[in-house]
Amino acid sequence: MITESGGDMFFKEQEIQTIREQALGMDKHGQVTPDVLNTIYDHRLFHLFVPDVLEGRMTTLPDATRIFQESARIDGNLGWLVTIGAGGGFFAALMSPDISRRVFARREAVIAGSGMPTGTARQVDGGYIVTGSWKYCSGSTYATTFTANAVIQQGSTLQDASGEPTADQGEPEIRSFIMNPDQIVIQQDWNAFGLRATGSHTISAVEAFVPDEMTFSLTEMKGYENEPIYRYPFLPFAQVSFASVAIGIAEHFLEAAESLAVKRGSSSHVIGKLNENKAAFLLSVANFFKRVEASWAELIANGALSNVTETQVTSQSIETAHAALSCGQQLFPLFGLSAAMEDSEINRCWRDLQTACSHALLRSYE
Repeated sequence: MITESGGDMFFKEQEIQTIREQALGMDKHGQVTPDVLNTIYDHRLFHLFVPDVLEGRMTTLPDATRIFQESARIDGNLGWLVTIGAGGGFFAALMSPDISRRVFARREAVIAGSGMPTGTARQVDGGYIVTGSWKYCSGSTYATTFTANAVIQQGSTLQDASGEPTADQGEPEIRSFIMNPDQIVIQQDWNAFGLRATGSHTISAVEAFVPDEMTFSLTEMKGYENEPIYRYPFLPFAQVSFASVAIGIAEHFLEAAESLAVKRGSSSHVIGKLNENKAAFLLSVANFFKRVEASWAELIANGALSNVTETQVTSQSIETAHAALSCGQQLFPLFGLSAAMEDSEINRCWRDLQTACSHALLRSYE
């Protein structure tokens, strides 16, 4: 288990150099390179929330946020893929031990999928027949397992006295389904202007048979109850994870901005704005990590988070993501056409930052 965090400890300098050298090609071609994937596999970064007995690298949430941050600082695509891939480890506690071993206990094991219930499933002997389409499935091109949520179709439609379907049939039952790559069709439709190499394509299944044991409920734990991470509420967990990616990308953006400012001999106005935005961002980042660490300490002490703490974690994650995004919005226009070129480092960081912060969990509707 990882218990301490710190800087670049998870990546060697040669690995960082290789990833950054390949970043432009990944952005242009829209796919992660074998070298980057092998680095992820070597460090078992997809297994940060997988129990050690399943060949995982079980990690505390504060330490994982530092890993996500550092990965994203090296390259936004790397940070996003590590974060999404690691998050799939949460499902290990929802599967039976035999199934979780089958899904996770190998070097390249990683889940891609969607939590949106945009599929349907009808129950048959021994399992379900699943049909549906699910958008934004990051890591789809190399996933070893896919998970997707679907609404369970009822056997018959309730009718009123006149024979018409009733309006109120109760809440639909939603279940999660574990599918193999040969049951999935990947639609190569991820055409965002940032995080281009994340393979966040739409996946679909047509009349796929999924055995009962390859399904699970998001509210029913089946194992590994002693692992604290599985008791951390999923919504703030996801928001903390995505905010960490935004932090890392913003740090890379600021590095690129400072380098460009020196190269261009920028005015005192530009330097002043850069320092002003950086200071506000770093203050928010410090508050973010304090909040994450405090929430983890509360979980360890009490076995759960209070509603107040959950709200505070959510609020701070969104606030810090906004602080990261603000760096890009405020500083990017100050660097002129040099920043407008798509193959420039600052441009890639800016596009990745805009895309990451577009995630619904990092947006505030107040």
